Amino acid sequence: MKAKVYTTTALIIGIIILLNLIANEFHLRLDLTEDKQYTLSKATKDILNELEEPVTIKAYFSKDLPPNVLKTRQDFQDILIEYANISDGGIVFEFINPNEKDSYEQEAVQNGIRPVLINVREKDQVQQRKAFLGATVHLGEKKEVIPFVQPGAAMEYALSSAIKKISIENKPLIGFLTGHGEASLAEMTQANEQLSVMYETKAISITDSTGIPEDLKTLAIVRPTDSIPSAHLAQLDKFLAKGGRLLVAANGVSGDLRTLYGTANHTGLEAWLKKKGIEIADNFVVDAQCGSVSVPQQLGFFTVQADVSFPFVPIVSTFSDHAITSGLESVMLEFASEVRFTGDSTTRYTPLAFSSALSNTLNAPQYFDINKEWKEEDLARKNITVAAALEGNIEGNAEAKIVVIGDGDFPVNGAGRQPRRLQPDNVNLLSNAIDWLSDDTGLIALRTKGAVSRPIHELDETTKLILKYTNFLMPLVLVVGYGLYRAQRNRMIRLKRMSEAYETSSVTYNFNSVANTQNTVLSEK
Repeated sequence: MKAKVYTTTALIIGIIILLNLIANEFHLRLDLTEDKQYTLSKATKDILNELEEPVTIKAYFSKDLPPNVLKTRQDFQDILIEYANISDGGIVFEFINPNEKDSYEQEAVQNGIRPVLINVREKDQVQQRKAFLGATVHLGEKKEVIPFVQPGAAMEYALSSAIKKISIENKPLIGFLTGHGEASLAEMTQANEQLSVMYETKAISITDSTGIPEDLKTLAIVRPTDSIPSAHLAQLDKFLAKGGRLLVAANGVSGDLRTLYGTANHTGLEAWLKKKGIEIADNFVVDAQCGSVSVPQQLGFFTVQADVSFPFVPIVSTFSDHAITSGLESVMLEFASEVRFTGDSTTRYTPLAFSSALSNTLNAPQYFDINKEWKEEDLARKNITVAAALEGNIEGNAEAKIVVIGDGDFPVNGAGRQPRRLQPDNVNLLSNAIDWLSDDTGLIALRTKGAVSRPIHELDETTKLILKYTNFLMPLVLVVGYGLYRAQRNRMIRLKRMSEAYETSSVTYNFNSVANTQNTVLSEK
């Protein structure tokens, strides 16, 4: 018996070891994640299949790390193996432990991989240890650095964009219009950094006689504040007539939190867009799903800063099924305006982003009441369009496209020593729109892959009330129901036992009766 148990145990252990060896050799994985985080996209496969020269990747990863950080190393190794298999030898990689030798550490630092300090618990003590989690990508004399691989973050975009960046020969040119108070590239550090992977970004200025460069396919106009002369608008007409692509992120309205007052903006671009078939209204979109602002509040003798929900800063989480909005989950706008269609059947209008189910619009000018308690009747509209795309016969050219977003500040970090940090999807919206306008949508799905933002959906008051009383009463109902069930069950058990006892006594009585009868008969005999 013991020999059989030992044999069975040995077979099970042998099968587990064999399966692990096979899995380690062939790296088979079943991806059950919602957005297929562990499945390589078609964009990555296309990049790898188009490689003409081998790409070498040096991964500088420390080994003696906590399990949660060490998993990052294993995930990075797994994805590199998949890259190597798909590229049919086009990807060559090696892992180097900088903590092993001083020369390895020096090499990592010289290549732009900076160590980070992580907390490690040893013998009930927390110690800080220097760790490396980065990689370099080499193609000939070109090199791209991934200085830090964030644990838990999607790795495919970082790797694929680095490979494409060094393998692409001539980057397409993307222009950003200047000269009318527009946001400069220096004020859009996050967007410029992301776009520079695949494009060459350049500030473009136009005059009455100087048009847009011939080699420019896509032009972005972000947050103009000054009037745009009609001669400059005529240059935009010529650009579209040649099949040019235009991105407009403009403020139909603007607000000042110091004066708590908002007004309409008029730069001439609004009327020009309306003639093309798309309008940025001079109203404020207000939304229950919104960000907050910091305002001073009196607390006794002290004045403190408190965060207050501000419906004039809508958080957009409703998007249409379009390449531009693929994978987006949350974009924060600031004093956004409604975008409307004013064209005809010769153009195709596609709404891209919408307000929530509890929203509305307020015409400019507008006073901002920070302390206002917004009610459901104040937010009676839903799905107000705040971004849209226009295609078709624009200035006589079917190749022309326009994307309009009713907020010019959403991709702007600002200037100064402490520019604000934008939400990732704010930058992704701008980058995706430029990708779509430039006919380069390959990395859109990668850019938003692994997004983690999950904004809470706003519920109406009726639903909230139902959920509230359900949560309160359900435990009581379950307890009472279970008590009744137990009481009924115990009652049935008692009845069954009484019935069985009665039947047993009846059988005994009958048996005794028969026995007495037999004894009587024998006595008589």
